Amino acid sequence: MQSFDELIALRKTLHQNPELSNQEQATTARILEEFQAFSADEVITDLGGTGLAFVFNGAESGPTTLIRSELDALPIEETNSFAHRSQVKGVSHKCGHDGHMSIVTALGAELAKHRPQKGRVVLCFQPAEETGMGAIQVVNDARFAALLPDYAFALHNYPGLELGKVAVRVGTFNCASRGMIIYLKGKTSHAAHPENGVSPANAMCQIIQELNSLPAKIPQQETTGRNWVTVIHAKLGEIAFGTAPGDAVVMVTLRSESNEGMQTLVEEAERFSQAVAKSENLSISFEYDDVFQASVNSQQGCDLVVCACDNTQTPFVLLDEPMRWSEDFGQFTATAKEGAMFALGAGQASPQLHNPDYDFPDGLLPVGRDLFLDIIRQLNGLDGGR
Repeated sequence: MQSFDELIALRKTLHQNPELSNQEQATTARILEEFQAFSADEVITDLGGTGLAFVFNGAESGPTTLIRSELDALPIEETNSFAHRSQVKGVSHKCGHDGHMSIVTALGAELAKHRPQKGRVVLCFQPAEETGMGAIQVVNDARFAALLPDYAFALHNYPGLELGKVAVRVGTFNCASRGMIIYLKGKTSHAAHPENGVSPANAMCQIIQELNSLPAKIPQQETTGRNWVTVIHAKLGEIAFGTAPGDAVVMVTLRSESNEGMQTLVEEAERFSQAVAKSENLSISFEYDDVFQASVNSQQGCDLVVCACDNTQTPFVLLDEPMRWSEDFGQFTATAKEGAMFALGAGQASPQLHNPDYDFPDGLLPVGRDLFLDIIRQLNGLDGGR
């Protein structure tokens, strides 16, 4: 078992050396070095790019339980001045993945001493969660088929919730989201004779208005839940006072409590955008980026988390609504039979995720470790009775 001081030291080292999505080679090397002492039965490197998987086998047949952590940091300049602040300009761990990695590494230390009794436990360190690509890359890696989990679990620290308190729910835990990019193409002309061109200005304004009102036009059904649309950027032509614009771009974030709701958002946004473009004699095309499907907790997965809270005397709350932020962990719960993500409170006074002054609370390290260990004990048993 790693001591609390050793866990904190690892977390701070990871915090000092952040890497962006799909660039996590040094982070991976550091995790590999930590796990050398844990004698995993199987080690898979370069999983889905820079990912890692450590497999701990039980003596008896049983389920495969996967615990997921993230490797990547964000392109945010840290404003904290403490000794372990980021040493990489413009990059920092502002989502707490340094803490998540430390918790799952602590699990490796425990499993080295208390092997699963049945089945196997897979500790997965995934790249590129922040872009929504990492889990897809891991699940689509041909070697993942041999690791296919029966159960998958993950946690995320959550500012605004009491320190060390768990939040969980059955059904959608994190919303589906995606970035939609709408390209409009007309024809430039001299600004003195705009009638000789085809300007996308009116179409761009109409599309933005329609996008803003779209959620209210979609019935909020129990099966689809709530929807949100946020216009984040728009660009019309170039800055040239002698030229009437010939192209425009609108960027928007679509968000839904369900994958079905997301599909409806996409279909409706494309439908009316195409109609507006046609009426204005414009060509139109679409691109999508940062695509996250909804992360859905099963009933049994949620029950296992609640039981772990009871067994470890960790306070918890059952949420009435999903978290609005997105998480690509839904790729794992879509492939596993059962599973859940839960939130672990980072404190009510904590800066929010992605704030430049955020820092993962070290007091959560043993809490997260013990919760995961109890879930593993429930499903796989642990030698030595822990």
